[in-house]
Amino acid sequence: MNDLGQRTMHKVIWRLVPYLALLYTFNIIDRANVGFARLGMVDSLGFSDAVIDWGYGIFYVGYLLFEVPSNMLLRRFGARRWIARIMISWGLVSTLTAWVIGPVSYFGARILLGVAEAGFFPGIIFYMTAWFPAALRARVVAWFMLAIPVATILGNIASGLILSSMQGVAGLEGWQWLFILEGIPSVLLGFSVLFLLPDGPRDATWLDPEEREWLEAERLREDSRRLEAGGSDKLSALADARLWILIGLYLTVAIGTNATGAYLPKLIKDSFQPLLVGPGGDTTGLYWKVGLLSVFPQVAAVIAMLAASRISDSIGRRAPVVLVALAAAAAGWILASLPVGPWGQLAGLSLAQAGMMAVLPVFWALPPLFLGGVAAAAGIALVNSVANGGGIFAPKLVGSFGVGPMAGVMVWGMLMAILVWWYIERRAAALENLRQHK
Repeated sequence: MNDLGQRTMHKVIWRLVPYLALLYTFNIIDRANVGFARLGMVDSLGFSDAVIDWGYGIFYVGYLLFEVPSNMLLRRFGARRWIARIMISWGLVSTLTAWVIGPVSYFGARILLGVAEAGFFPGIIFYMTAWFPAALRARVVAWFMLAIPVATILGNIASGLILSSMQGVAGLEGWQWLFILEGIPSVLLGFSVLFLLPDGPRDATWLDPEEREWLEAERLREDSRRLEAGGSDKLSALADARLWILIGLYLTVAIGTNATGAYLPKLIKDSFQPLLVGPGGDTTGLYWKVGLLSVFPQVAAVIAMLAASRISDSIGRRAPVVLVALAAAAAGWILASLPVGPWGQLAGLSLAQAGMMAVLPVFWALPPLFLGGVAAAAGIALVNSVANGGGIFAPKLVGSFGVGPMAGVMVWGMLMAILVWWYIERRAAALENLRQHK
């Protein structure tokens, strides 16, 4: 990359990535905070863990149905207006979840949240393909997706504090304040998008003309290489076997991360409670302590994501890194399922979370190898929506059978990673070598 490219990327990275990561942080908090809210809702509303689990999973019904249409509308109306719409609507729904009164209203709120959020994550991934060349994509996506562990760390600590300190304030339960205080920031950030997010490089007034031209030329070069390698810019690409292999791979991670999202606070609470309860059964500060212990898996995830993305970009290969990461995740789930005591279980959950999260930034560098234009918008959304359908049953799987089956899910992902190497990466590399030697 020449000096102009380096200067341009420096500007783009520092202008966009922290802001996009901030938006995604609240997306993760508002989607997953029911995992912590369950600790209060079970007592307050008389919900069973099964009701909470079905509510967590039913979110993905609305999410799955509206994901692809939402991403197509983003391409039509522009990222700025559409992402703002998404954030404002999900923030309002999340806030209003504070007033659910039973299973029916709770399920309805979760379905509406899925509809509201649909298109945000794949929209951002599609948006980033216009700004970042392939050689940097895994690392940039990793920096963006650090929002997941950061959101979990901050969300768990904040949620523990809210549950412990806001109980009874203004006549509301702690879990109600949790939804209110974590939903309102998303609404405010949604309005900020209207003023701060450009639709694309051509609208970036903070770039010099030659920097905008360099970005456009780089995008055209990648489009040309992708088409020469058998890629597509048309919706017919949704029937491409390569896309469905990616869906099969991402399903693994979606099931695993949704399982930890729904159950990590409860698993830690149940395991550590004998050590955290004070004399005479005093539970003061229990939720706060659970929140602190929940930090360990997320710190492991941060380290793993940064390392995996750097290695992947350095060697120019994605599938081998994914394979190793999923093997580590499988080992972590096996350890967490054994009678190894609370600290051993926490170590297993940390290894599992690190392995699964390491896959994410590397994985999202794969679709642009053969998808562009409208095919990329629809294809990325299809991968995310179908795979995240695993979130419908992931919490129920853990609730019914424990964490042991998650190791088998990771093994399935390892088989898919081998297919990705054989059918996608190997083919793309061979065609690129052929192109270079013409």
